[in-house]
Amino acid sequence: TTHTPVPAGNASYSHAALYHTGAYNGLSYDQMARIGGDPFNMTVAGLRLARLANAVAELHGRTARQMWQRVAGICPIISITNGVHPGTWQDPKIRAAYQSGTDLWAAHQEAKKNLLDYIAVRAGAQFDMNALTVGFARRAASYKRSNLIFQDPAVINPMLRSGKLQLVFAGKAHPQDGHGKDIVANLVAKAREFPNSVVFLENYDMRLGQLLTRSCDVWLNNPRRPQEASGTSGMKAAMNGVLNLSVLDGWWPEGCQHGVNGWQIGEAYEGPEQDERDRRALYHTLFNEVMPVYYHDRNRWEQMMRASIEMGVSQFSTHRMLREYYEQLYRTTKSTMTMESAS
Repeated sequence: TTHTPVPAGNASYSHAALYHTGAYNGLSYDQMARIGGDPFNMTVAGLRLARLANAVAELHGRTARQMWQRVAGICPIISITNGVHPGTWQDPKIRAAYQSGTDLWAAHQEAKKNLLDYIAVRAGAQFDMNALTVGFARRAASYKRSNLIFQDPAVINPMLRSGKLQLVFAGKAHPQDGHGKDIVANLVAKAREFPNSVVFLENYDMRLGQLLTRSCDVWLNNPRRPQEASGTSGMKAAMNGVLNLSVLDGWWPEGCQHGVNGWQIGEAYEGPEQDERDRRALYHTLFNEVMPVYYHDRNRWEQMMRASIEMGVSQFSTHRMLREYYEQLYRTTKSTMTMESAS
């Protein structure tokens, strides 16, 4: 399985380092160089040694095939979109309300109260139950653009001061990633600047991820397309009726029905003006589409929550993912190996 299509996700190492750590395992330099090149690229080695490889979303498959098309001797790359486990990530009360057709909004508000109580205890911030609460929790990587929403203070600051918009951030940077640490520091600074509308929750882990993807009103995702291989936090949010507001990258192009089960940001533009275009599109969609529905059309919001849950469970569960791995990857390669052995 190939993943993030950025250099940090496709590591290369010197042959001296490989030899020193015993990775040659009886092979010669020439043999190792034929497998992974010089320097030795781990992804290239995997693609040359495998019979079949997969990307983790449809768009990622196209990106990966283009990225590695000039490398000789690699295996085919198909697309199998990631999924998440409903039993782990879906709130039982949200599931019950969805399945029974009862008050989904009440179940959501109960989950939201749990989050705001947690914020009050851990961060000392008093967030409003009735204000639109947007979540953003993931690795602190530059291509994920956690600070995009803050890029035009003249536009976003008045909204943050109005009490109508609350932003909840969480995430971790790699210990050796200085830029990632700067991203976290910037989010902490924003939380201090807007203590009643922005919060950064420390010690991000699976339990906090569960709380956030079950409890926010909207899940924000604005990576620099096409650098997000898949992303899974939005799938978790979708299963809980937390509506996605996302750039058309990773898994979202396969799930998004704009205005039905969430919203897209922009028109899938890729180019030098991407940050500027996506920032403007984010503000436009948030202020002119998301917030009016939240504050003035509760029935439509709940309908969108139900559509989101239906999409999440039916299209982006691990049950579907594992079935596709077996049918498209493992069974296919097993059949090929069996035929080769017979011949």
